[in-house]
Amino acid sequence: MLIITDATRILVDAETELEGDEARRFVVSETVPTSRTAPSTDATPTTAATPATATTAATSTEHLDAAGCVITPGLVNAHHHLLQTAFRTFPGTRGVPMHVWLPTMAAAYAAIGIDPESAGVAARAGVAEGLLSGVTTIADHHLNWPAGASVDDTVAIARSTADAARGLGARLAFVRGSARDDPEQAAASADAIATALLSGAGDGDGVTEDGLLQVAVGPAGVHSDSEATFRLLGEVAAAHGLRRRTQANEQVDVAIALEKYGRRPIALLEEWGWLADDVTVAHLCAVTDDEIALLAERGVTATHAPGCDLPMGWGIAPVAALRAAGITVGLGTSGGGSNDAGHLLADARLALQVAPLVGPPLDARTVLGMATEGSATGLGRAELGHLRPGAAADLCVWDVTGVADAGVADPIAGLLWTNPGRRPRHVVVAGRVVVKDYELVGHDERALAADVAELLAARVR
Repeated sequence: MLIITDATRILVDAETELEGDEARRFVVSETVPTSRTAPSTDATPTTAATPATATTAATSTEHLDAAGCVITPGLVNAHHHLLQTAFRTFPGTRGVPMHVWLPTMAAAYAAIGIDPESAGVAARAGVAEGLLSGVTTIADHHLNWPAGASVDDTVAIARSTADAARGLGARLAFVRGSARDDPEQAAASADAIATALLSGAGDGDGVTEDGLLQVAVGPAGVHSDSEATFRLLGEVAAAHGLRRRTQANEQVDVAIALEKYGRRPIALLEEWGWLADDVTVAHLCAVTDDEIALLAERGVTATHAPGCDLPMGWGIAPVAALRAAGITVGLGTSGGGSNDAGHLLADARLALQVAPLVGPPLDARTVLGMATEGSATGLGRAELGHLRPGAAADLCVWDVTGVADAGVADPIAGLLWTNPGRRPRHVVVAGRVVVKDYELVGHDERALAADVAELLAARVR
């Protein structure tokens, strides 16, 4: 059991907050729910985040001091490419169009080599960065695989990534992606990865019993993957109960889709069976009103990634319009090759700042909701992204007593508007403290960074 005391305020979800006496004592279990059903909306300070069904393994009680702090649900990064953590500010990838960016990144991957070691080293650094900035769950859209890799090779890469996240105490949604892969090979690999990584998971929802690992599938987009790839990966998803994820309306995919097929990406996704309520689409810049209506009708969820879309020159997703149509919108950073930081809260601030350029402004609680429950909804994870009774015990404790927060009238809004780049004081995943007093528990972030540097030095000639 974990008891957190004396918080200034607790953000239960985008609509519910606790303060004063209600926030003085917040108790969570150390275990994860064995049933991932939608929890009750009744919040109380002693039961919020306590699993509805759990076997208690706690033998002691731990206390965290939250005096002068705000508690929020753990952030959910709905779109990342963890491998790119090893390729930030890479020469030739800034201020260039996507048709130049793509081969430049491909050459960088080839020079380093994609294998279990490189995938694991990059993932450990990326996941650690996420935890230290309040991200308790990361969706890793792994698109790049070594040429000629066997199915067993791809399983080893996926397992290495999953082990990296688990070793740090974070949740991972591993998305077996494809970028110009042979359709049948991609499907065989996805099937093998789901079988290997979900061994023993009994619910058929693509999530391990402890809730720390999820498997999904996701072609990069219609610009790189064929109808066959989409359909075969869709069959794998149906067989294993996996979520589906892809990207659309970036920069290059609209042009390629029009040139190659005479239709825009959203129309192709509809034709290929990839507009449904188990599908999340990232980016969605420059979508039309008709496309928004179709996405809403099909129950598709979306991921906003302004920290990638703006520097890549793709535009700004019309988040207010998407939400007004009834589309659930999450938030993601994308990878280090386009957004050099995996700091989701910083990108939430960016989302606030750029929203008025393409529609009505967004408020801080709405965007925090996107970065938590919105992202979790896209993953099909009703237990994540909030602190209502029955939720998984994932949360962040943010100190708001420093000079960067001086004069702030609303500490919840201040989490986004003030102190860019802030880090949480404590982070809890599944009731376990994984960041305490701004440091990883049981790991040295400098050593993880050094591992990346050593890998690059050893492999780049």
